[in-house]
Amino acid sequence: MSIRPIKRLIRAKPTLEGAGVHLRRAFGFGSTSDFDPFLLLDDFRNDVPEDYLAGFPWHPHRGIETITYVLAGTVEHGDSLGNRGAIGAGDIQWMTAGRGIIHQEMPKGDAAGRMHGFQLWANLPPSLKMTPPRYQEVRADGIPEVTDDDGARARIVCGSFWGTTGPVEGVAADPVYLDVSVPPGKRKTLPVETTRHAFAYVFAGSGKFCNASGPLAVPTEGVGWADTSPPTAADNRSLVLFDSGDDVTVQAGEEGIRFLLVSGKPLKEPVAWYGPIVMNTQEQLRRAFEDLDRGTFLDPDRE
Repeated sequence: MSIRPIKRLIRAKPTLEGAGVHLRRAFGFGSTSDFDPFLLLDDFRNDVPEDYLAGFPWHPHRGIETITYVLAGTVEHGDSLGNRGAIGAGDIQWMTAGRGIIHQEMPKGDAAGRMHGFQLWANLPPSLKMTPPRYQEVRADGIPEVTDDDGARARIVCGSFWGTTGPVEGVAADPVYLDVSVPPGKRKTLPVETTRHAFAYVFAGSGKFCNASGPLAVPTEGVGWADTSPPTAADNRSLVLFDSGDDVTVQAGEEGIRFLLVSGKPLKEPVAWYGPIVMNTQEQLRRAFEDLDRGTFLDPDRE
Protein backbone atom coordinates (compact mmCIF):
# COMPACT_ATOMS: atom_id res chain seq x y z
CA MET A 1 0.00 0.00 0.00
CA SER A 2 1.28 3.50 -0.81
CA ILE A 3 0.52 6.88 0.73
CA ARG A 4 -0.52 9.46 -1.85
CA PRO A 5 2.10 12.19 -2.31
CA ILE A 6 0.88 15.77 -2.40
CA LYS A 7 0.79 17.11 -5.93
CA ARG A 8 -0.24 20.68 -5.20
CA LEU A 9 -1.29 22.96 -2.35
CA ILE A 10 -3.84 25.60 -3.36
CA ARG A 11 -5.06 28.64 -1.47
CA ALA A 12 -8.72 29.43 -2.14
CA LYS A 13 -8.99 32.82 -3.86
CA PRO A 14 -11.61 35.52 -3.17
CA THR A 15 -14.11 35.98 -5.99
CA LEU A 16 -17.58 37.38 -6.69
CA GLU A 17 -20.36 35.23 -8.12
CA GLY A 18 -24.10 35.39 -8.67
CA ALA A 19 -25.57 38.82 -7.94
CA GLY A 20 -22.54 39.81 -5.86
CA VAL A 21 -21.81 36.95 -3.43
CA HIS A 22 -18.36 37.09 -1.84
CA LEU A 23 -16.82 33.62 -1.67
CA ARG A 24 -13.52 31.75 -2.00
CA ARG A 25 -12.77 29.52 -4.98
CA ALA A 26 -10.45 26.59 -4.29
CA PHE A 27 -10.29 25.58 -7.96
CA GLY A 28 -12.23 26.10 -11.17
CA PHE A 29 -12.18 27.83 -14.56
CA GLY A 30 -8.62 26.64 -15.17
CA SER A 31 -6.92 23.38 -16.07
CA THR A 32 -9.43 20.59 -15.50
CA SER A 33 -7.23 17.51 -15.93
CA ASP A 34 -5.83 17.35 -12.37
CA PHE A 35 -9.30 17.44 -10.78
CA ASP A 36 -11.20 15.44 -13.42
CA PRO A 37 -14.13 14.62 -13.02
CA PHE A 38 -14.56 17.69 -10.78
CA LEU A 39 -14.65 21.18 -12.23
CA LEU A 40 -14.97 23.68 -9.40
CA LEU A 41 -15.08 23.99 -5.60
CA ASP A 42 -16.43 27.16 -3.97
CA ASP A 43 -16.27 27.89 -0.23
CA PHE A 44 -19.12 30.27 0.61
CA ARG A 45 -18.50 30.55 4.36
CA ASN A 46 -19.38 34.12 5.27
CA ASP A 47 -20.53 35.97 8.41
CA VAL A 48 -21.47 39.28 6.74
CA PRO A 49 -25.06 39.15 5.38
CA GLU A 50 -24.59 42.01 2.92
CA ASP A 51 -21.82 39.95 1.29
CA TYR A 52 -24.11 37.01 0.42
CA LEU A 53 -27.82 37.95 0.59
CA ALA A 54 -27.96 38.96 -3.11
CA GLY A 55 -27.55 35.25 -3.81
CA PHE A 56 -27.65 33.44 -7.12
CA PRO A 57 -30.83 34.44 -9.01
CA TRP A 58 -32.26 32.34 -11.84
CA HIS A 59 -29.51 30.96 -14.08
CA PRO A 60 -29.03 27.96 -16.39
CA HIS A 61 -26.82 24.86 -16.19
CA ARG A 62 -26.12 22.12 -18.72
CA GLY A 63 -23.68 19.20 -18.78
CA ILE A 64 -22.77 19.07 -15.08
CA GLU A 65 -23.89 18.18 -11.58
CA THR A 66 -23.80 20.68 -8.70
CA ILE A 67 -23.40 19.54 -5.09
CA THR A 68 -24.23 22.01 -2.31
CA TYR A 69 -23.33 21.17 1.30
CA VAL A 70 -24.54 23.57 4.00
CA LEU A 71 -22.88 23.89 7.41
CA ALA A 72 -24.75 26.92 8.81
CA GLY A 73 -27.63 29.08 7.60
CA THR A 74 -30.00 28.02 4.83
CA VAL A 75 -30.12 28.08 1.04
CA GLU A 76 -33.56 28.56 -0.49
CA HIS A 77 -33.80 27.02 -3.92
CA GLY A 78 -36.17 26.67 -6.84
CA ASP A 79 -35.79 25.16 -10.29
CA SER A 80 -37.48 24.58 -13.63
CA LEU A 81 -38.44 21.04 -12.56
CA GLY A 82 -40.77 22.57 -9.98
CA ASN A 83 -38.62 21.81 -6.93
CA ARG A 84 -38.90 24.39 -4.14
CA GLY A 85 -37.54 24.39 -0.62
CA ALA A 86 -34.58 25.15 1.59
CA ILE A 87 -31.58 23.20 2.81
CA GLY A 88 -30.05 23.94 6.20
CA ALA A 89 -27.14 22.93 8.40
CA GLY A 90 -25.84 19.47 7.48
CA ASP A 91 -28.11 19.10 4.43
CA ILE A 92 -27.07 18.26 0.86
CA GLN A 93 -28.55 19.35 -2.46
CA TRP A 94 -27.36 17.31 -5.46
CA MET A 95 -28.57 18.58 -8.82
CA THR A 96 -27.94 16.84 -12.13
CA ALA A 97 -28.36 19.55 -14.77
CA GLY A 98 -28.10 17.14 -17.70
CA ARG A 99 -29.57 18.61 -20.90
CA GLY A 100 -30.68 21.73 -19.11
CA ILE A 101 -32.10 23.19 -15.92
CA ILE A 102 -32.72 26.73 -14.71
CA HIS A 103 -32.55 27.33 -10.99
CA GLN A 104 -31.88 29.86 -8.26
CA GLU A 105 -30.07 29.58 -4.92
CA MET A 106 -30.72 32.28 -2.34
CA PRO A 107 -28.67 32.11 0.89
CA LYS A 108 -30.03 33.15 4.28
CA GLY A 109 -27.87 33.40 7.38
CA ASP A 110 -28.58 31.83 10.75
CA ALA A 111 -29.37 33.87 13.89
CA ALA A 112 -25.71 34.87 14.13
CA GLY A 113 -25.57 35.92 10.46
CA ARG A 114 -23.50 32.91 9.40
CA MET A 115 -23.90 31.42 5.93
CA HIS A 116 -21.45 28.52 5.67
CA GLY A 117 -21.08 25.80 3.10
CA PHE A 118 -19.52 24.56 -0.11
CA GLN A 119 -20.52 23.97 -3.71
CA LEU A 120 -18.77 21.40 -5.88
CA TRP A 121 -19.30 20.92 -9.62
CA ALA A 122 -18.88 17.45 -11.14
CA ASN A 123 -18.63 16.90 -14.88
CA LEU A 124 -20.92 14.56 -16.80
CA PRO A 125 -19.55 12.10 -19.39
CA PRO A 126 -20.52 12.66 -23.05
CA SER A 127 -23.18 9.94 -22.88
CA LEU A 128 -25.02 11.80 -20.09
CA LYS A 129 -24.52 15.45 -21.09
CA MET A 130 -28.07 15.54 -22.46
CA THR A 131 -29.72 13.25 -19.91
CA PRO A 132 -32.95 14.47 -18.28
CA PRO A 133 -32.24 16.73 -15.28
CA ARG A 134 -32.62 15.32 -11.78
CA TYR A 135 -32.70 16.71 -8.27
CA GLN A 136 -31.80 14.98 -5.00
CA GLU A 137 -32.12 16.55 -1.57
CA VAL A 138 -30.82 14.83 1.57
CA ARG A 139 -31.47 16.11 5.08
CA ALA A 140 -28.75 16.02 7.71
CA ASP A 141 -30.30 13.09 9.58
CA GLY A 142 -30.22 11.05 6.36
CA ILE A 143 -26.43 11.28 6.00
CA PRO A 144 -24.72 8.44 7.90
CA GLU A 145 -21.82 9.22 10.20
CA VAL A 146 -19.34 6.49 11.11
CA THR A 147 -16.97 6.76 14.07
CA ASP A 148 -13.75 4.71 14.16
CA ASP A 149 -12.15 3.26 17.30
CA ASP A 150 -9.80 6.26 17.68
CA GLY A 151 -12.64 8.77 17.55
CA ALA A 152 -12.16 9.78 13.90
CA ARG A 153 -15.52 10.43 12.21
CA ALA A 154 -16.72 10.53 8.63
CA ARG A 155 -20.07 11.81 7.34
CA ILE A 156 -20.65 9.88 4.12
CA VAL A 157 -22.55 11.97 1.60
CA CYS A 158 -21.88 9.84 -1.44
CA GLY A 159 -20.04 6.60 -2.18
CA SER A 160 -18.90 3.84 0.18
CA PHE A 161 -16.44 4.26 3.05
CA TRP A 162 -15.69 2.22 6.16
CA GLY A 163 -18.42 -0.23 5.16
CA THR A 164 -21.16 2.40 4.91
CA THR A 165 -22.73 3.88 1.77
CA GLY A 166 -23.97 7.45 1.48
CA PRO A 167 -27.54 8.33 0.44
CA VAL A 168 -26.85 10.10 -2.87
CA GLU A 169 -27.14 7.60 -5.73
CA GLY A 170 -26.78 7.37 -9.49
CA VAL A 171 -24.06 9.98 -9.88
CA ALA A 172 -22.08 9.66 -13.10
CA ALA A 173 -18.64 10.47 -11.66
CA ASP A 174 -19.10 7.76 -9.02
CA PRO A 175 -17.63 10.11 -6.40
CA VAL A 176 -16.83 9.52 -2.76
CA TYR A 177 -17.70 12.69 -0.83
CA LEU A 178 -16.77 12.69 2.86
CA ASP A 179 -16.78 15.18 5.74
CA VAL A 180 -13.92 13.88 7.92
CA SER A 181 -13.01 14.85 11.49
CA VAL A 182 -9.85 13.58 13.21
CA PRO A 183 -9.38 14.16 16.98
CA PRO A 184 -6.48 16.22 18.38
CA GLY A 185 -3.06 14.61 17.98
CA LYS A 186 -4.33 11.56 16.12
CA ARG A 187 -2.72 10.26 12.95
CA LYS A 188 -5.20 8.76 10.50
CA THR A 189 -4.81 6.84 7.26
CA LEU A 190 -7.83 6.90 4.97
CA PRO A 191 -8.24 4.60 1.95
CA VAL A 192 -8.78 6.16 -1.48
CA GLU A 193 -9.14 3.91 -4.53
CA THR A 194 -5.96 4.08 -6.62
CA THR A 195 -7.67 4.90 -9.92
CA ARG A 196 -9.36 8.02 -8.54
CA HIS A 197 -8.33 11.65 -8.48
CA ALA A 198 -8.59 12.98 -4.92
CA PHE A 199 -8.37 16.20 -2.95
CA ALA A 200 -8.89 17.41 0.63
CA TYR A 201 -10.24 20.82 1.63
CA VAL A 202 -9.55 21.78 5.26
CA PHE A 203 -12.09 24.00 7.00
CA ALA A 204 -11.57 23.58 10.76
CA GLY A 205 -8.70 22.87 13.14
CA SER A 206 -5.21 22.19 11.87
CA GLY A 207 -3.01 19.34 10.80
CA LYS A 208 -0.46 17.93 8.41
CA PHE A 209 -1.09 15.77 5.40
CA CYS A 210 1.84 13.43 5.04
CA ASN A 211 3.42 11.94 1.96
CA ALA A 212 6.17 9.41 1.41
CA SER A 213 8.97 11.93 1.90
CA GLY A 214 7.70 13.87 4.89
CA PRO A 215 4.92 16.05 6.31
CA LEU A 216 3.34 18.96 4.53
CA ALA A 217 1.70 21.55 6.74
CA VAL A 218 -1.82 22.76 6.06
CA PRO A 219 -2.51 25.47 8.66
CA THR A 220 -6.13 26.53 9.08
CA GLU A 221 -8.05 28.80 11.47
CA GLY A 222 -6.05 30.04 14.41
CA VAL A 223 -2.69 28.84 13.16
CA GLY A 224 -0.02 31.46 12.44
CA TRP A 225 2.97 31.13 10.15
CA ALA A 226 5.36 30.85 13.07
CA ASP A 227 3.60 27.69 14.21
CA THR A 228 3.84 25.81 10.94
CA SER A 229 6.31 23.81 8.96
CA PRO A 230 7.16 24.69 5.33
CA PRO A 231 5.61 25.49 2.96
CA THR A 232 4.39 28.63 4.66
CA ALA A 233 2.37 29.70 1.60
CA ALA A 234 -0.64 27.75 2.88
CA ASP A 235 -3.22 29.24 5.23
CA ASN A 236 -6.90 28.93 6.04
CA ARG A 237 -9.07 27.57 3.22
CA SER A 238 -6.30 25.47 1.70
CA LEU A 239 -6.90 22.62 -0.71
CA VAL A 240 -4.55 19.65 -0.99
CA LEU A 241 -4.47 17.90 -4.36
CA PHE A 242 -3.12 14.36 -4.05
CA ASP A 243 -1.10 12.38 -6.55
CA SER A 244 -1.74 8.67 -7.12
CA GLY A 245 -1.63 6.07 -4.34
CA ASP A 246 -3.83 3.94 -2.10
CA ASP A 247 -4.18 6.05 1.04
CA VAL A 248 -4.27 9.58 2.42
CA THR A 249 -2.56 10.16 5.78
CA VAL A 250 -3.23 13.11 8.07
CA GLN A 251 -1.74 14.10 11.43
CA ALA A 252 -4.25 16.20 13.39
CA GLY A 253 -3.05 19.23 15.33
CA GLU A 254 -3.87 20.29 18.88
CA GLU A 255 -7.47 21.20 18.03
CA GLY A 256 -8.08 18.28 15.70
CA ILE A 257 -8.84 18.73 12.01
CA ARG A 258 -11.95 18.67 9.82
CA PHE A 259 -11.91 18.51 6.05
CA LEU A 260 -13.78 17.43 2.96
CA LEU A 261 -12.22 14.40 1.28
CA VAL A 262 -13.48 14.00 -2.28
CA SER A 263 -12.46 11.52 -4.96
CA GLY A 264 -13.82 10.45 -8.34
CA LYS A 265 -12.98 8.45 -11.44
CA PRO A 266 -11.54 10.73 -14.17
CA LEU A 267 -13.58 10.97 -17.38
CA LYS A 268 -10.55 11.86 -19.56
CA GLU A 269 -12.78 13.71 -22.03
CA PRO A 270 -12.36 17.12 -23.69
CA VAL A 271 -13.97 20.05 -21.89
CA ALA A 272 -15.64 23.05 -23.56
CA TRP A 273 -16.72 25.38 -20.74
CA TYR A 274 -18.23 28.82 -20.52
CA GLY A 275 -19.91 30.06 -17.34
CA PRO A 276 -22.57 27.61 -16.09
CA ILE A 277 -22.46 25.33 -19.15
CA VAL A 278 -19.88 22.58 -19.67
CA MET A 279 -19.86 20.50 -22.86
CA ASN A 280 -17.26 18.51 -24.84
CA THR A 281 -16.93 20.65 -27.97
CA GLN A 282 -17.18 24.32 -28.90
CA GLU A 283 -20.03 23.44 -31.27
CA GLN A 284 -22.02 21.90 -28.41
CA LEU A 285 -21.30 24.97 -26.30
CA ARG A 286 -22.47 27.30 -29.09
CA ARG A 287 -25.66 25.23 -29.47
CA ALA A 288 -26.37 25.53 -25.74
CA PHE A 289 -26.29 29.31 -25.86
CA GLU A 290 -28.37 29.31 -29.04
CA ASP A 291 -30.94 27.20 -27.18
CA LEU A 292 -30.99 29.84 -24.44
CA ASP A 293 -31.55 32.60 -27.00
CA ARG A 294 -34.31 30.64 -28.79
CA GLY A 295 -36.11 29.64 -25.61
CA THR A 296 -35.52 25.93 -26.23
CA PHE A 297 -32.89 25.38 -23.54
CA LEU A 298 -35.12 23.17 -21.38
CA ASP A 299 -36.37 21.21 -24.42
CA PRO A 300 -33.44 21.26 -26.88
CA ASP A 301 -35.05 18.71 -29.22
CA ARG A 302 -37.89 21.14 -29.94
CA GLU A 303 -37.24 23.27 -33.01
